[in-house]
Amino acid sequence: MIDAYFASIPAMILTTGILVGASGALLGSFLVLRGNSMLTDAISHSIVLGIILVWLLTGHLTGPLQILGAAVTGLVTVALSEALARSGLVRMDAAIGLIFPALFATGVILISLNARNVHIDVDTVLLGEIGFVWLHTLSVGGLQVPVAVATLGAVFAVNLAFVLAFWKELKLTTFDAGLAAALGLFPGVLHYAILTLTSVTAVAAFDAVGAVLFIAFVIVPPATAYLLTRRLWLMVVLAVAFSVLSCVSGYGLAVAWNVSIGGMMAAMTGLWFVLALLLAPGRGVVSQALHRSSERLDHDCRTLVAHLYTHQNSPDMPEENTRRALTENLRWPESRARAAILRALDRDLIERRDGLLALRPKGQAVAESIFARHDRPQLRLD
Repeated sequence: MIDAYFASIPAMILTTGILVGASGALLGSFLVLRGNSMLTDAISHSIVLGIILVWLLTGHLTGPLQILGAAVTGLVTVALSEALARSGLVRMDAAIGLIFPALFATGVILISLNARNVHIDVDTVLLGEIGFVWLHTLSVGGLQVPVAVATLGAVFAVNLAFVLAFWKELKLTTFDAGLAAALGLFPGVLHYAILTLTSVTAVAAFDAVGAVLFIAFVIVPPATAYLLTRRLWLMVVLAVAFSVLSCVSGYGLAVAWNVSIGGMMAAMTGLWFVLALLLAPGRGVVSQALHRSSERLDHDCRTLVAHLYTHQNSPDMPEENTRRALTENLRWPESRARAAILRALDRDLIERRDGLLALRPKGQAVAESIFARHDRPQLRLD
């Protein structure tokens, strides 16, 4: 059965995508919370320079040296960006935008000059091709395992072990770096540790999904999870779950529509984000719109109560304590006046009495509290 699993092309493609997504989501959750998510963009582009430099020096396109060299380039990108930002001459976002295009362009130029007859090109580095991961295998315990699956499996295990081993430290340094430093937890070291693992993961993933698509797996699922929860452990779990869901659904749609598998997997991360952005309880666009609508209706309800209170038991009460007065004097549309009256009736603030709108005891108390706050003397500074 294990032989059949590793011999299955769809299984190997899905496994590769899931390992990329889960590995990226584990680290991306902390990068998103720290506000460093776009460093992933810088790292994923600048590793191109590391890849070509290692090849020029050693002739190796894969292996530990390739991963190490590209990871070092990613860290150099971060270090240079932070140094430029600390100079005070530019902001951090501008520093990232200055450093990584320069390193990326240098890598592209070196590839164009020195690797024209070698199987290494810009499209391979940026876009990858997850559909071909099953072609390049190695023997593991007598089984032919795709190199991408073996490499990404090891990377995922390292990332998971790192997060579990330093969970408390990561949590504290993410939300209160000052306190973490005071307690001797070295937040800077953990920061660079996360970025180092991000660089390693990017290098391991670029042959399968490409450097550009890797960014989506690191940033989008954690951002989606952040819309749904404020619990860190649940956010990490949801981020990994959305990564897996994006891979499975993306593969199915890519096969059905005959489009790029890696691209469709990344596109699905965007779909889940949009759905969460729209429908997230309490924070989604729909929920926020409903909340604002309810607040406006509550405000209209208080205005109605104050209006009735002002004119109750007065000679103009028969004219003012009617729905028509709201549309004519307050210039409310008919629908707005009707909605405010229904809300006040539902909350037992008013009642209909002899064809007029009259305050109930609860509405009387609300109106008195409104005018009491309005009439409260204000502190004068002169």
